[in-house]
Amino acid sequence: MKMNWLTYALMTVAAWGVYGVFLKFGNENMHDKQNGGLKAFLLVGVAYFLIAVLAPLAILVARGASWNMPVAGMSWSLVAGIVGAIGAFCVILAYREGGLPPVVMSIVFAGAPIVNAIVATAAQPPQGGLATVKPQFIMGLLCAALGGFLVTKYRPADPPKKGAPAQHAPTTAPATK
Repeated sequence: MKMNWLTYALMTVAAWGVYGVFLKFGNENMHDKQNGGLKAFLLVGVAYFLIAVLAPLAILVARGASWNMPVAGMSWSLVAGIVGAIGAFCVILAYREGGLPPVVMSIVFAGAPIVNAIVATAAQPPQGGLATVKPQFIMGLLCAALGGFLVTKYRPADPPKKGAPAQHAPTTAPATK
């Protein structure tokens, strides 16, 4: 079944949108404050092996693909995998230090597109050079940063801790004179 690029991009948004929350659940459900995050990340690695190694391997074999891989392509692909894994590992470390998914992932998902836009533009400058970058591009970067800040600062209140009494809003308005 052939789908267009936007369908795949939106599927990525959905998958990565739940990644941080699911990773935090995995961490918490290890019931090991010292090593739960590392155990969860280890299983993320197993999942990557299943999806990122076995699936493309099966497709390449089924297609009868050539196994010729230029060094430059292999090197950049390895670097991409390393920085991706470092990012995922840093999410675990952020959780270990008390970060919560609504905050950590909002910062990650607001900041990463900004970094991507800057690095991609510097690596492949527009025709006419960087001086031709439109102000709307800069405004987009600022809006992305502002969006990440607003989502982080004004996120819904944290759920009550397990065993702590829930805070309820007053059922009646206070009397006024």
